[in-house]
Amino acid sequence: MTLKPLDGVVVVAVEQAVAVPFATRQLADLGARVIKVERSGSGDFARQYDDVVHGLSSAFIWLNRGKESLELDFKSPEGRLVLDALLERADVFLHNISPAAAKRQGLDSSTLRSQFPQLISGSVSGYGSGPMADAKAYDLLVQGETGLISLTGTEDHPAKVGISIADISAGMYVYASTLAAIHHRTRTGQALTVDVSLFDSLTEWLGYPLLYTIHGGEAPQRMGANHATIAPYGAFATSDGEILLAIQNRFEWARFCADVLEQPQLEDDERFASNVLRVQNIEALTEIINTSLNGLDRKSVAERLDEAGIANARLNRIEDLENHVQLRARDRWVPVSTEVGPIKTMRPPWAPDEVHEYGPVPSVGQHSQQILDWLGLDGQGGLANVAHDRERS
Repeated sequence: MTLKPLDGVVVVAVEQAVAVPFATRQLADLGARVIKVERSGSGDFARQYDDVVHGLSSAFIWLNRGKESLELDFKSPEGRLVLDALLERADVFLHNISPAAAKRQGLDSSTLRSQFPQLISGSVSGYGSGPMADAKAYDLLVQGETGLISLTGTEDHPAKVGISIADISAGMYVYASTLAAIHHRTRTGQALTVDVSLFDSLTEWLGYPLLYTIHGGEAPQRMGANHATIAPYGAFATSDGEILLAIQNRFEWARFCADVLEQPQLEDDERFASNVLRVQNIEALTEIINTSLNGLDRKSVAERLDEAGIANARLNRIEDLENHVQLRARDRWVPVSTEVGPIKTMRPPWAPDEVHEYGPVPSVGQHSQQILDWLGLDGQGGLANVAHDRERS
């Protein structure tokens, strides 16, 4: 069996929805044993987001392959004994309980750090500390609070990003930070905390438009598929649909004018002589480009762009992605087991070349008895013995 980078690392996660599950799935893909603590019966509420995958949730399948599911009411005395027994053996503990609830339950990082000094503990919250620490923070709300929605959409219609980008950004920072914390503990023996907020994560990703606004005096305009500060950059009309293209420097602009538009005089047109001027005169520039390309089909335009060395792409639909030539060529689809049979999921962007299989998607509580056996807890008798031992100590 191929050894994965995180084989032997035990991760316990009190998680639901997207942010923490996204982080822990990456850890599971790299070989970590991820024990997912779920409420009895319904489990992670992402299981009910939809039922389109033969009765299962597409979101849950995406986020939870390779994990073990433990049904547990950790708010009960018996359940807390099980959770504490897990934390004594875990390398990492992650959760997305609200900061106030985590504090009440003794699951905040500062409390856990004193109780389990070997444990890398962390969380995803909406806003971290501060005046909004206890505010509800669904992805949509954080997109609005950070100003992202004001940048997305058309001039007349702002729009949220079509994926859970605040959750995903936080999940990626938790994933990367957890890897760094594991490395740090290996070198020094010190267990760090990994507390990340959706707001901080998405704010970091908004650094470019934020600096532009602070120093430019006004926010970038909403431009649909086009770019607020680079031109030409976006979707342009051909005779049979739109094509995406991007100009990054004056050399590309010159080739674009001469070889694609076949209007070399545009290179030195005073309206378009620099990127700043092209952005300022974007409507006139777009009209010229669309008029020039409208007599050509997308294939012909793409050929001209390729010959000129200009970046371009098709404006595909999401349904086109499943059979995209890149996914097929790179063998990105991999089957995983579920309670309704094998389902194809995507390989991670990086994994060791020798790794070809990924773990199944668990049903609620599928591994509860197995985990209790691993902890040496055989039901109520075992739990009672643990409680007695702790009282004696």
